Amino acid sequence: MKTQTKQLFTAIFTLAAVLLTMLAVPAQTVRAEELPAGYVRSIYTNEPVTAQQAGMRPIAVMMPTDKTAQPSYGIGNAKVLYEIMEEGNISRQLAVIDDWQGLSRIGNIRSCRAYYIPIATEWDPILIHFGGVWYMADRITMPDINNLSGTYEYGTGGSAPGAGAFFRSSDRKAPHNAYISASGIVNSCTQLGYSLTIRPEFYSPKHFNFAPGVNTLEQYGPAAQNATSVSLANIFPYTKTGFTYNPADGLYYKTLHGSRHVDALTGQQLAFANVIVQNTQWVPLDAKGYLAFANYDTTQDGYYFTKGKCIHITWQKTTDYGPTRYFDDAGNEIQLNTGKTYIGVAQAGRLPAFS
Repeated sequence: MKTQTKQLFTAIFTLAAVLLTMLAVPAQTVRAEELPAGYVRSIYTNEPVTAQQAGMRPIAVMMPTDKTAQPSYGIGNAKVLYEIMEEGNISRQLAVIDDWQGLSRIGNIRSCRAYYIPIATEWDPILIHFGGVWYMADRITMPDINNLSGTYEYGTGGSAPGAGAFFRSSDRKAPHNAYISASGIVNSCTQLGYSLTIRPEFYSPKHFNFAPGVNTLEQYGPAAQNATSVSLANIFPYTKTGFTYNPADGLYYKTLHGSRHVDALTGQQLAFANVIVQNTQWVPLDAKGYLAFANYDTTQDGYYFTKGKCIHITWQKTTDYGPTRYFDDAGNEIQLNTGKTYIGVAQAGRLPAFS
């Protein structure tokens, strides 16, 4: 009887040891094993997506921040959202959307600027805009750029590829009422010979450096400052873009003009796992106030916000289709958390405020 009892306890302890070993497996290994057949990790968010979806090209859509233009349709689908200053001290947004195929109304859509193109090309997207400025004439007309434009692609000239797919609504006044649909994008790309699937010669299979588990920034000790409230009002004084951290889900909820920034399709507030401020050299170009930003650099800094904390970072971008990389002060590439990312490209000298 004693022998049987001893064997029973031995079996129990062996089972417990096996369970503890399983629990000790790194999070990334567990997640990889849990992926269903036919699924891969998204290069935008690190979340599971079908291999078919991962093979589709995203769209990069120019959207306004003007108060009278809110809310925008489909902006909640943006896995990466950029905000950059334009002339008139008003910012504009570039929404990178990978799962656009089912959207019936996308926008409203505004004009592009030259410095959005190097940002867009990082993702090899179909660039969607409503015209632009002549400073972008040389680049937007190059054969590697696949764009759809509701009017002359650089404002004073160029063609208007896919212009017939754009439509205007009656609920707002121009220029804040121009839209496009997923079906319009597909039809236009087919007519123009644009690939709807990723182009191997331009596509970067690795973009962000995602953490294998959850990155709380605790490894940085006191260098990781508290950042549950983030204000970009010094960077974007018109929109007063801000973020409030919600510890319940670990996300930063975005505000615009002091109100919840929502998607018109769902009414849901935009929320991000990662918030990056990218300080960037810039110059005014002319008396109209058009700007130029130094998209390519290896010396500028910024800030990374996640999980209610913030660290100082630096960033590098050296090639057109190459991704922007972000590093901590020790020179290590930072690890982003799984989820959506907001990137505010700030004019050097304008800093965020957080607490």
